[in-house]
Amino acid sequence: MSSWTRWRGPAMARLWGFCWLVAGFWRAALACPTSCKCGASRIWCSDPSPGIMAFPRLEPHSADPENITEIFIANQKRLEIINEDDVEAYVGLKNLTIVDSGLKFVAHKAFLKNSNLQHINFTRNKLTSLSRKHFRHLDLSELILVGNPFTCSCDIMWIKALQESKSSPETQDLYCLNESSKNIPLANLQIPNCGLPSANLAAPNLTVEEGKSITLSCSVAGDPVPVMYWDVGNLVSKHMNETNNTQGSLRITNISSDDSGKQISCVAENLVGEDQDSVNLTVHFAPTITFLESPTSDHHWCIPFTVKGNPKPALQWFYNGAILNESKYICTKIHVTNHTEYHGCLQLDNPTHMNNGDYTLIAKNEYGKDEKQISAHFMGWPGIDDGANPNYPDVIYEDYGTAANDIGDTTNRSNPSTGVADTTGREHLSVYAVVVIASVVGFCLLVMLFLLKLARHSKFGMKDFSWFGFGKVKSRQGVGPASVISNDDDSASPLHHISNGSNTPSSSEGGPDAVIIGMTKIPVIENPQYFGITNSQLKPDTWPRGSPKTA
Repeated sequence: MSSWTRWRGPAMARLWGFCWLVAGFWRAALACPTSCKCGASRIWCSDPSPGIMAFPRLEPHSADPENITEIFIANQKRLEIINEDDVEAYVGLKNLTIVDSGLKFVAHKAFLKNSNLQHINFTRNKLTSLSRKHFRHLDLSELILVGNPFTCSCDIMWIKALQESKSSPETQDLYCLNESSKNIPLANLQIPNCGLPSANLAAPNLTVEEGKSITLSCSVAGDPVPVMYWDVGNLVSKHMNETNNTQGSLRITNISSDDSGKQISCVAENLVGEDQDSVNLTVHFAPTITFLESPTSDHHWCIPFTVKGNPKPALQWFYNGAILNESKYICTKIHVTNHTEYHGCLQLDNPTHMNNGDYTLIAKNEYGKDEKQISAHFMGWPGIDDGANPNYPDVIYEDYGTAANDIGDTTNRSNPSTGVADTTGREHLSVYAVVVIASVVGFCLLVMLFLLKLARHSKFGMKDFSWFGFGKVKSRQGVGPASVISNDDDSASPLHHISNGSNTPSSSEGGPDAVIIGMTKIPVIENPQYFGITNSQLKPDTWPRGSPKTA
């Protein structure tokens, strides 16, 4: 019982994993041909005895041939042929090596399904000829053919052309046998009437409007006479081609906007190689808004959209039916451009409830326009639950005539203080203005309260401050200081309520024309002009000498 407990858990999992690994190697070994060794991604056959007579194949349902990336074969003198279906199961094959063997023939379509092949090494075999059709669909980085008894003919001139086209100075020492069985360096081989072909595509202006038709013409030349064909890739539009020996035409009808930017090629091919002439198709069409979604929040708020159009469309946003003037707080951003398709968003910086509403995008070019609308809700109104979506207030926005933004420059440089896009900026300015006004008003209130409080606690009330309007009047000659206050209107004088009681300083201190402020008696002379007292109100004895008396 204790032994069983010890083998439970992770230990048991490791044991089962080891068993499955052993079983996998055992299955691969059983499926592997004689004289070969097989792994999870590699097959190598190097034992000459007993050797193999055919290209190695794994047994059906015993392993996964698509996982094989390398096949190495050496010293297999009885291996002479690679048939069309020998290699097709190894779709993941990248490296193929057959050296020091008896390989004489390779079928034209032997590598048709091995598009991942990058390295091929056929060194020291029995190949006398090899067609370029085996490899034209492959993107080979290395093809080694040293040590094969090639026959000097036009069939192997493509190998010479391939060597000459390489930018690397390292070339292979390749030879061929002429009619006299003499080895001739392939680099020096000259074969009459054996050269690369040429192709010439005569095309009109390939800028065409969507829905129209166009015809392309092509001519080819070369010796041997080349075969001509059209390479249209994944062209969506309906097309039909006609060929007559070295001349051909391609007619494309009802051209689709999806074909804008695609390449069309006329190809000429013979034994030596191929040549092609290509043109790019440009299709003009009206804009289409293929995607417009509600705003999403990331670093900024974004209303995502996708627009197709050629020429590139101009974009204009509307907010609640009025032109949206863009600024640094709200602007259009294009993130990805795919030829005639533009992916971007209307970016909003810290939008508030004032930015809630309907946003309309209009895309326009010379061939037409398209528009779509979405409703955006960024936050609830103050005092209302954010989940609520009250009716948006009717706000009248002026149309400032902002020009539509082009895709290349989507930021409107108009005055940021106008338009709906600047609502946030105006709110900030309003807040600052309210704060300043409130501060000024508050300061004034504090000053007034201070003055009122000071007056309330003063002994003589506001009259104690009448000295602010007093001035000095020269005394008449020979007469001492005298008050100019009329006894009849002394109630209008600020000295009317001067106390003569015992609680005040002696009236003899400071003279009769003195004002008592607090416990201090200050001599003053009233200024009659301050109180607007007319001459008729003054006592006769207060007139200056020489002044005429009025009746």
